[in-house]
Amino acid sequence: MPPPEPARRDSAEDAQWSRPECQAWTATLLLGTCLLYCTRVSMPVCAVSMSQDFGWNKKEAGIALSSFFWGYCLTQVAGGHLGDRVGGEKIILLSATAWGFITAATPLLTHLGGAHLVFMTFSRILTGLLQGLYFPALTSLLSQKVRESERAFTYSAVGCGSQFGTLMTGAVGSLLLDWYGWQSVFYVSGGLTLLWVCYVYRSHPGRGCFSARPAGGQGHQGPLETALPEAFCLGWVFNVVPWLVAIPASLFSGFLSDHLISQGYRTITVRKFMQVMGLGLSSVFALCLGHTSSFCKSVFFASASIGLQTFNHSGVSVNIQDLAPSCAGVLFGVANTAGALAGVVGVGLSGYLIESTGSWTSMFNLVAAISSLGLCTFLLFGKAQRVDLSPSREDL
Repeated sequence: MPPPEPARRDSAEDAQWSRPECQAWTATLLLGTCLLYCTRVSMPVCAVSMSQDFGWNKKEAGIALSSFFWGYCLTQVAGGHLGDRVGGEKIILLSATAWGFITAATPLLTHLGGAHLVFMTFSRILTGLLQGLYFPALTSLLSQKVRESERAFTYSAVGCGSQFGTLMTGAVGSLLLDWYGWQSVFYVSGGLTLLWVCYVYRSHPGRGCFSARPAGGQGHQGPLETALPEAFCLGWVFNVVPWLVAIPASLFSGFLSDHLISQGYRTITVRKFMQVMGLGLSSVFALCLGHTSSFCKSVFFASASIGLQTFNHSGVSVNIQDLAPSCAGVLFGVANTAGALAGVVGVGLSGYLIESTGSWTSMFNLVAAISSLGLCTFLLFGKAQRVDLSPSREDL
């Protein structure tokens, strides 16, 4: 006979991090997410130089760029399931070890033979497979260890790592690219990831990363984020400024979400409001971006759109933890698989639209249409009632 609900709830609360532990883990996981994106965007930053070295045309470069998402789509559910069963921290560290090593070793693959595109595509698929485990495992970990009243801010703070990582690779990576060649970007991002793993494994404060936990016990890259670097030829400004805006926007969204809930607003109301900002208002700026030729306005619209997309961290991303903390990893894996499909088809579809119409406007219109469809679906069907304990619980 399963233990009564109050006993299970007390046991879950005992397993949660204390405030100092939560702060330490938040900083550590933020850095981990940052390094994940440093390795993820290394290829887009280096794509032009690599194409020149290897003689790739645009189609071949597109294959190499999109191949990451081929693997990324396949391990989302597996990452969530493993995180729920054996512990999200274990999956995070094991996957980070593997993708850090592969990233650092990627330039060496070019010396194995003349089939550079084959080797690079294989490397990116494998990197996608491994990084696909990260966010579902992260969601599982946070749903079990972070108190409900602090989840939105914690998830948003950790999610800032995606903007930090993109910013670092766009700025520092561009300098490394100019000074030491594209190989240095892979060496540095992969090497830093391995150092982070060593640090977490050996010296992280609080509960050990490989401590036992009962069996059964996030990131998204939106279509606009995928399209903008290609749209503006990896220009330095567009690699830096939007992410500088996105970092405080993500932190603010988490703070605002937790504050509104603490003031008595229903959880589902707050989650839907965050999605209106993250999908609705950001789409408006995406549409504006497709209808301006002014450089300054383009920077403003791109920054506003990407900054507002971080409100998703406090909306649907954390809503998964509202619904079922005990299996949040699997649920996030399912949701993120759908999101990753945009990366699989987005490059080809965007290229087709641009080539057919001769304008980027149609691509941004598509982004807005998909975002609006997702927003309407969440507004109609979104709930915050916890479903993994008792079906009779009151909707929050």
